[in-house]
This record gives sequence, C-alpha cells and structure tokens, in this order.
Amino acid sequence: MSRIFWDTNLFIYLFEAYGELSKRTVELRSRMLARGDQLLTSALTVGELLVKPMEKGDTALCRKYEQVITATALVLSFDVKAARTYASLRCDRSLRAPDIVQLACAASAGVDLFITNDSRLQEKQVDGIQFIVALDRAPI
Repeated sequence: MSRIFWDTNLFIYLFEAYGELSKRTVELRSRMLARGDQLLTSALTVGELLVKPMEKGDTALCRKYEQVITATALVLSFDVKAARTYASLRCDRSLRAPDIVQLACAASAGVDLFITNDSRLQEKQVDGIQFIVALDRAPI
C-alpha cells in the first residue's frame, strides 16, 4: 500500500470531462483501489474545487464534491508541521503559495507519491514526499 497525494487538477479531471486526462485519472484511481493505496489530498483541494459551483450557486454540486472527496480521500489540514515546511518551500520563487500549501500538507503527512499535472511542481525535491510526478508518469 502506498500513500498517494492528488493535486487539485486530478480531481478536476475525475469530476469533469477532460478527455484523455479524465480517462487517465479514472484508470489511475482503479489501479490504486486494486493495490489498496491510500488517497490523500488537502483541504485546499476541496476549497479550490468548490469555487466554480459556488460561483454558479450550485450548492448541490458543492455538497456532492465534498461528500465524494471526504468519502474517498484522507483530507489533510494545514497544521503547524505543514507551516514549517511551507516556510522552507516559500524560498523557491518558482512556486506559488497554493502549490506550496499542497506540497507542505503532503510532506507533513509523509506521502510516497504526489501526482500533479502542474509542470512547476514535477521533479521538485521535498522532504516527506518520495516522488512528485505528472499524471502520465505515475509509476502505478
């Protein structure tokens, strides 16, 4: 069993129609379930996913997203341990604050794999995260 953190974009691919990216995400989730891998994400992911439905006033979709994520993933909070990691990563000016929150939450939980399609994050080295890879390069 591996602990695998999904960045927000993977949930967007899972919930919305993004063609090949959606297909790859569904296949990845199926492989994770078959292997018994644990899915993790952060509370920031939930917040980011709720923006569009909230703009449209779609409270039912907001509830659906929250229910699906909390039922299928361990949702990590931004705590003091994550804040320390955030502070050290903030020195890298190529990263944006929301990306650093994601990395810090994943690192503080000690994940094996962080999957994203954000090219700025791929191949970064972060203590507490064994590997950061793109969706199409996920080794499972």
